[in-house]
Amino acid sequence: MSLFGKGGDLNRQFIARPDSAKADILYKWPDLTIRKFTQVTVEPDETAIFIKEGKVAGTLPQGRSTLDGALIPFLGDIVDWASGGNMYRAELYFIGTREFVSLPFGGPIDNIEDPETGLAVGLRVFGEYALTVINPSTLILTLVGTRQASNDMVTDWAREQILKTLRTGVVRKLTAEKWPVLGIAGRTADIESALLADVQATLSPYGVKVTRLGNVTISLNPEDEKTLKGLRKDSAYTRLAGGFREYGVGAALKGIGEGAAAGGGNGAAVLGVGMGLGGIVAGVGIPPPGGGASFGGGTGVQPAAAGGGPAGGPGAAGAAAAGALICTSCQAPNAPGSKFCASCGTALAPKAVHCTQCGSTGAPGAKFCGNCGTALAT
Repeated sequence: MSLFGKGGDLNRQFIARPDSAKADILYKWPDLTIRKFTQVTVEPDETAIFIKEGKVAGTLPQGRSTLDGALIPFLGDIVDWASGGNMYRAELYFIGTREFVSLPFGGPIDNIEDPETGLAVGLRVFGEYALTVINPSTLILTLVGTRQASNDMVTDWAREQILKTLRTGVVRKLTAEKWPVLGIAGRTADIESALLADVQATLSPYGVKVTRLGNVTISLNPEDEKTLKGLRKDSAYTRLAGGFREYGVGAALKGIGEGAAAGGGNGAAVLGVGMGLGGIVAGVGIPPPGGGASFGGGTGVQPAAAGGGPAGGPGAAGAAAAGALICTSCQAPNAPGSKFCASCGTALAPKAVHCTQCGSTGAPGAKFCGNCGTALAT
């Protein structure tokens, strides 16, 4: 007969955490029954605990121990008498006591109100944490219990507790400090130190401590980030322009000018006047030849007239829409009714006239409508 009995009993005489589980916080030995005189090896960075019927039966010291009730008194409480006293029956856990680093966490925080704009925006947080077990017995009894123990169970639970704390802590911190959400990345050091204490309060009842939070990144939902950046730009331009009304007028005129420069011609200018810019931009006169619109002087924007000449730029387009005669030679605007260009002397073609009765267009200089005979205003 074999010295150690039949079958695979030889393998059961030596117990240690397997190499595949060296990096795990928690490892449970798969057998509930352990032969008497078995040697158990406990590494310097871990603790071995026997659990019997939901209670801690005892703890083995670091190093190699021989399971003998004469040497380790608490083993007498877990003897399996059905085996004739040759077996111990209990759950054996190996719990790492070193610091476990680079454990990832991340997820959405919540929608919060941006103190700068008052808008509700969505935040997300990502980072890493370091964890250590400060009380192995408490971890087993309060967190593991009767469930199947695994490393993922501990790390997943710790990650959820961290996110739960961050959801409330970050909102509280932003509200108290009135920090704008844009640029919140520059506050991560303050947030990490402030929230670490809150995280400890959540985890310590379970015998676990988060020693560090690192590489914490708080980011905005992409759509919310685009919205906030647009609002910040508008606010900055409004301050530079002296007011929102002035900024709106300037932005509209800039768009009209860009449209004309890109080949929009009179259509871009007429669009701007049709949108109400003629009433908003008070005091915009007919620009000088080759120049842009001048603010603060002139005769003001006149109602658009049909049949205006070709545009020579944003200024010419605006003048044409206002009823001025555009010189076909130098593109300079001239007052309505002018016979010659005031800039280069070129003869100006008279404007076509329109019948007020039937709407037909008459030839330049006509006295009566060729369609209905109504006298035409010249």
